[in-house]
Amino acid sequence: MPTAPQNTDELYQALQENDRRPYGRTRTVTAEELVDAAEQFDEPRALVHALLELQEAYTYGSEPRKSPVVFARLLNLFDEQPDVFDDRLRHLLFWRFKWVGHALRQLPEVPLTGLRQWLTEMRDRYEKADLGLQPYYGQAYQLAAHLGEGATSAYELWASRTRTQLSDCEACEICERALYHLMEGDDERALSVWEPVLAGKESCQEEPARSVSYALLPLLRTGRTDRARELHLAGYRGCRRNPSMSQEVGRHLEFCALTGNEARGLELLAENRIMFDEVDSPLDQLGFLTGAEVLLQRVESLDHGELPAAGYAGRTWTVADLRAEVRRRADDLAARFDTRNGTTAHADRRRARLDRAPLVDTLELTLRARALDDVAPAAAVPASAPISRTAAAVPDALPELIIRARALDEQGHPDAQACWARLRTLVAARDYTHPDDPVVGPLVRLRADLLAEEASRAGDKDEFTDAAELHEEAAALYDDAGEAGQAAVARACALLALAEKAVADASAGNAGEGADALAENATQGTEAPAENAAQGIEAADAKVAALTAAHASMVRLHEETPDLTPSQEARLLRLRATALGLRLQTSRSEEHAAPVQAEVDKLLAFATEHDIAVQVSGALLLRTSTHALSGDLPTAVTEIDALLGRLRSEGPAWHLPRTLGLRGRLQLALHDAQAAQADLAEALRLAAEWPADAVDTARLHGDLAEAVMHLGRPDEALRHLTRSAELELRHGSRTDAYCTYSNAAQLSLDLGRVEDCIALLDSLLAEPDVAAGDVDDRLVAQLRLTRARALHAGEDLKAATAEFVALAAESAGWDDDPGSHAMIAAETAVLLGESGEFDRAREAADQALAAHARAPRYEHLSNSLRELARLQAQQQGRAGLDSARAFLTDAGRIADEARTAEYETHGRSLDTALAYEHGRVAAYAGEYEEALIALDKALALLGDPNRDDDAGEWAECIRLAGAVEGLYLERPAPALTRLEAATAQLTALGHREEAEALTSLATRLRDE
Repeated sequence: MPTAPQNTDELYQALQENDRRPYGRTRTVTAEELVDAAEQFDEPRALVHALLELQEAYTYGSEPRKSPVVFARLLNLFDEQPDVFDDRLRHLLFWRFKWVGHALRQLPEVPLTGLRQWLTEMRDRYEKADLGLQPYYGQAYQLAAHLGEGATSAYELWASRTRTQLSDCEACEICERALYHLMEGDDERALSVWEPVLAGKESCQEEPARSVSYALLPLLRTGRTDRARELHLAGYRGCRRNPSMSQEVGRHLEFCALTGNEARGLELLAENRIMFDEVDSPLDQLGFLTGAEVLLQRVESLDHGELPAAGYAGRTWTVADLRAEVRRRADDLAARFDTRNGTTAHADRRRARLDRAPLVDTLELTLRARALDDVAPAAAVPASAPISRTAAAVPDALPELIIRARALDEQGHPDAQACWARLRTLVAARDYTHPDDPVVGPLVRLRADLLAEEASRAGDKDEFTDAAELHEEAAALYDDAGEAGQAAVARACALLALAEKAVADASAGNAGEGADALAENATQGTEAPAENAAQGIEAADAKVAALTAAHASMVRLHEETPDLTPSQEARLLRLRATALGLRLQTSRSEEHAAPVQAEVDKLLAFATEHDIAVQVSGALLLRTSTHALSGDLPTAVTEIDALLGRLRSEGPAWHLPRTLGLRGRLQLALHDAQAAQADLAEALRLAAEWPADAVDTARLHGDLAEAVMHLGRPDEALRHLTRSAELELRHGSRTDAYCTYSNAAQLSLDLGRVEDCIALLDSLLAEPDVAAGDVDDRLVAQLRLTRARALHAGEDLKAATAEFVALAAESAGWDDDPGSHAMIAAETAVLLGESGEFDRAREAADQALAAHARAPRYEHLSNSLRELARLQAQQQGRAGLDSARAFLTDAGRIADEARTAEYETHGRSLDTALAYEHGRVAAYAGEYEEALIALDKALALLGDPNRDDDAGEWAECIRLAGAVEGLYLERPAPALTRLEAATAQLTALGHREEAEALTSLATRLRDE
């Protein structure tokens, strides 16, 4: 708190501001300071308000030891000065007797006699105040359930009584009744009782999150797996990172452990690490730790006890170590409660949870389904040992292994990877002895081979700088070994890697190109500013220059290197063709196509003459790609069909998946999604026959997603997108993976799978490199932006608004991309408007307008401003009319600018939409004549509908005009004339659905 309140008005304002904060240490500390401030004023009522806020902060901040102390002060104030407590304060005081009872049950150091005495105090106070005793019996039942004794009779005494104004809310009581049936072993009855809460019809501060956490396992046991999955995603979001709901988090961890989602469980455990240290309630600790132990026990039983786990602060933990520590602490807590209670209930309940077997083998909870192997640290899997679907036969004898590795490598065979991986391990050993064999050659040559192979893998991951450096090191070692030809190939590879690095740098330096992608989902059709186009041309020139220079250097290197073997010469020709192919891909210039074809022809002729199958195939593939890049798709398809025939009859077979993948992409370009899907599916099937790194299966899944989207199968596309992204992560292409996951998240949101979208993005945003700030900030912002939109779609307005406000503040600093800031700020303004915070909404809208002045976003800004006007008029009526009109004035100015710029909208005309909104705003404010004039203007701008138009907008304008004229201006006759004429017109044009709404309004007008 910056400064202490100087008077009671400031105190009440500070209390209101603190009430808007989330529960936690910041809110609690501020509440403590406000109590100190309230004590300085001679105003008992202000102190009461401050104490009530403090008790709430302790209760929902999981500090049960402090809540009864604060309540004791309140009770003393009530006894001494009852007149200070008006009806509302008196109600709050008696309500919070239950809070104290709940707090005392959570503390094993409070003796059982103390718990019973508090119940007696509550009963006496309620009777003295002539209040119904149902809340007292509710507390008595909860104590009996806690003890594990007398619960049935206590339940009957409570459940049979009529609710009072001080009874727990309906949602909380439903939960308690359901838990009783659950305790009795009746899953079906419990779920039936829970249904109003699980369906969202009843809710409160803790519900439905609390009920959901308990209902997950009964849902599984009764076969309702889809419902359990759905509620897990929504329910977990309601309790994550909330210390006062640590028991609920523990039950979600248990659910993950019992459904084959141990990897997700570890992820959620890490997200809630604060609960190991910040939960002050022993009972909540016990519940959380038991859930965590169920998870850790399951992971350890699957032989993954060595995995890292998030645990108590101050040290690092493995799953096995943390499980032992958690078990020790949880056993101690259960024993303390049972000692206090004189029963074994808590130890028994804990044992029952730990003894549960998995309820299903596998239940896919999120779009990002991962196994424990996927969360193993990178160091646990040697980088040189890619995971293979088909194990390669690796020779045992060292000379044979070296010879085999080189032979396979020369053929481009995928099984070379396994040989190199084995050799890397052997050479790194201290006792390695190199064979004295002239066929094998010296150790320096083998070290050069290993460096070259490592460089190739770095290049495959787009780590071009590392690749170039490793290739140069390999070349130097080849020189030392007297292998001039191999040295030349390595240097040519280094040249290509450096050129690819220059291309990547030029792309990254084109600021407008990447930045505008952030808001791509928000709007379309925005023209990039001229300076961005100039930057793009400059970047393209730099890429072309780098690749041209690399090719020239390769040609010189080739010409200057004598005594090349056919294999080495073919590789140099392939690298030369590749450099020019990349240049064509970059420039898409017709003048760059012929040089590629010339180099490909040289390669093909040489490889054919020397019967080098892998290079023949490579040349034919390059030729196909060149035709495609030149825009000659039919020829490209003819070429690739011939290549596929050759590969199927002569090989190499491992080229089939890649070639089919290219054919699939060609079919997509030719708009034949069915053929593309068939090719890509076959490519994936064949790729499974080879080691994982042999084929870019991530690309295949991504292309297949596009194909099935065109075929109208978006859910299947979503599965392929998420699979593609996870493969990219495993491959180390993290930026590509996050981009693909971003697309998957947007698709899931478009499909209405809101909780799937949020869960996916929460998982990504929790990745260590994202949390550490090591990922491109714009890409992370895109993930957060999609998440904010999903929260809004999921009706979590508070969380969505908070995220949008944060994004708007960050994007204000994007001087290179004011357009994205304009759109984010505009969306932020709308959400603030939905929340009723119109002063802040106006500030955000002004930010959007200022950014729009630098990078116009006509349609998006106009839409947002009109929506703000509607919201303010709808919520505030006549009082908000002037401010609403100010928004519309801004929208009108943008419409004028768009008209001057000859901007073409993708939706309805900005002028028409503005006229309609003027009418709607005036109607909300009670200015009905003005509303009717504006609506008539909108209708004139729209013109009459025709058979091919979407007549919905016109019909809605007629409907609103009819309502204003007939209902509010009380002129039914002209309104009916308007409606009947429009209905006849729409019906004649075949727009029957739109006509029905007008008919319904006309019927109402006649009836009235």
